Amino acid sequence: MQLTGKITPESLMTLEAYSKWRKEHKGEVIAHRQLRSVHLGEHINLQFESEMTMRYQIQEMLRIEKIFEEEGIQDEIEAYAPLVPDGSNWKATMLIEYPDILERKRELARLIGVEDRLFVEVEGQPRVYAIADEDLDRENDEKTSAVHFVRFELTPAMRAAVKAGAAVKVGCDHTNYPAHVNLSPETLASLAGDLR
Repeated sequence: MQLTGKITPESLMTLEAYSKWRKEHKGEVIAHRQLRSVHLGEHINLQFESEMTMRYQIQEMLRIEKIFEEEGIQDEIEAYAPLVPDGSNWKATMLIEYPDILERKRELARLIGVEDRLFVEVEGQPRVYAIADEDLDRENDEKTSAVHFVRFELTPAMRAAVKAGAAVKVGCDHTNYPAHVNLSPETLASLAGDLR
């Protein structure tokens, strides 16, 4: 999988080429995704996206749906490419995970607005709160969605601090779900690679 900085139809593999590539490299992509997966407490999983994770997602959708026509390929790129960080931010898929259906229904009602209470705190810098669901609103008056897309926009000073080795905390200060975690050095190194 060639990382080019911009996902275009020309930079994607054909279905045949991807099928061969996938057999040899799927484990690498899964390891990359796991490295960039941050658990906040027991029920929130933030999967920080990258060009690799989004290329893989697009290629998987093309493979599963057997899409090979230009319009369909462009539709998949338009759906997923906005989740690739652009040098000044981190972008993540937020998953609220409750295996029990009744518990999930109850908790999603209690967690309305949780996506807006996610934050990143770079050592020595003020907190930056998530900008959530820019494509469409994913909650209503009764419940929030189990999936949200969030962006953390980092100032130049924050980006410089991360690249210089500052510690980073990711958290949530929603009344019904207070949680935070310090990013591991390995995860932070991967995320620092997204910044310019």
